[in-house]
Amino acid sequence: MTELLASFGSALWLGILTSISPCPLATNVAAVSFIARKVSHPGLVLASGAAYTTGRMISYAVIGIILVNSLLSVPQVAQFLQKYMNRAVGPLLVATGLVLLGIIKLKAPAGFSLSQKGQDKLAGAGIPGAFLLGMIFALAFCPLSAALFFGSLIPLAINSKNGAALPLVYGVGTGLPVLIFAFAIALGVASLSLWFKRLTRMEYYMRMITGIVFILAGSYHIYALY
Repeated sequence: MTELLASFGSALWLGILTSISPCPLATNVAAVSFIARKVSHPGLVLASGAAYTTGRMISYAVIGIILVNSLLSVPQVAQFLQKYMNRAVGPLLVATGLVLLGIIKLKAPAGFSLSQKGQDKLAGAGIPGAFLLGMIFALAFCPLSAALFFGSLIPLAINSKNGAALPLVYGVGTGLPVLIFAFAIALGVASLSLWFKRLTRMEYYMRMITGIVFILAGSYHIYALY
């Protein structure tokens, strides 16, 4: 039970950290604000924001589940991972920590993109359009979100007995901050820009602390194995 809670808590935290990282956070707030301008009723704004958030959550969850199940369904790959993955966790944690601290700079693939005309069409299509917009935007990985997803979540899921569920928990984590912003926009919170600045500042310290913890945990893992 303790191991299960630790795995779920780690996946949830990685999702939250992904969502409030500068690139995804700016994209999410801009997208939800853009959707809100296309809808006049506050209730529909909140519903569209929730649909956008759900689309992002499902994209992350589906990609993670497909990757984990694909890797573990091939006997040779599963045996290789069972034999060597435990040794790779330490270096992966250290590498991800260095990325979080900004010591290692990554250039991630551009991922999926959508033209401005396509965004306008989806944003104006109501709740289904907002859902699809969220799914598409989630596929445009930034370097930091790619490091957290592929460098931390996937190895964690592969090593866990409940690996297939962790991408879903991660997806929930990515959706929570976005849903809060959608709720604030629906209520017309005047100080939204102030909260955005505070959250951006808080994200820096959260990222630094997580990076240090990753490096310490990875170093201990390497020391314990070797």
